[in-house]
Amino acid sequence: MAETAGSVMLARSAMNRAALEAQRPPGRPVRGMRRISAVLAGLAASTRHELLTFDDPAASVGRAIPEPFLELAGACMRAATERAPEVRRIVPRHALPQVADAVRGPGLARLTDSIPFKMIVVDRTVAAVPLDLELLYNGLLLIRDPVVVHALVRAHHTSWDAGEELAGATAPPRELPAQLRPVLDALLSGLTDEAAAARLGMSSRTYSRRVGELMHALGTTSRFRAGAEAARKGWL
Repeated sequence: MAETAGSVMLARSAMNRAALEAQRPPGRPVRGMRRISAVLAGLAASTRHELLTFDDPAASVGRAIPEPFLELAGACMRAATERAPEVRRIVPRHALPQVADAVRGPGLARLTDSIPFKMIVVDRTVAAVPLDLELLYNGLLLIRDPVVVHALVRAHHTSWDAGEELAGATAPPRELPAQLRPVLDALLSGLTDEAAAARLGMSSRTYSRRVGELMHALGTTSRFRAGAEAARKGWL
């Protein structure tokens, strides 16, 4: 009986511990410039093997972020990339003008049409994601749960496989070239390629080539996003 009671107590204790583990959040929110800066410095100092990031340098443009924080965050990321033998950075196509120098920096970088959120993953053991998914300055979630970190690593690998090598990319123009204005108008009007080509007096092949040039100028490969990107650039 005593052994049975002891086994029951051990089982209950294990169940209680499991319940507490289940209630424990997968990440710890961090807010405030000093605490966030300390976390970024800690991540940079702890990097040993691999650094994976989703990054959008254009996201902070025009935002009221103190310059000292931007400088510190940049210094932390540079320190981490210099420490890690394996660095893989994914940036959205619209941020290409801001990351041109990354081609000469350490590690590898690729472009995608967009990123799901900003993210830092160090050595596949710890990750940091902005609470608003855009700016670390507004607060971050420090994640050490291995299942969540593994899921973030997998998301990064999927985007990496679909991305374009940054070294082979060229920056889209800041202004819409005049010859692409009628192509944009035709695309937004919902015409088929054949109808648009006929309206513009082009062959189907020429129109397809111009659409490709327009997509590059917009920084996307998705026709569904053409209007949104044109509006964001002030081309409408």
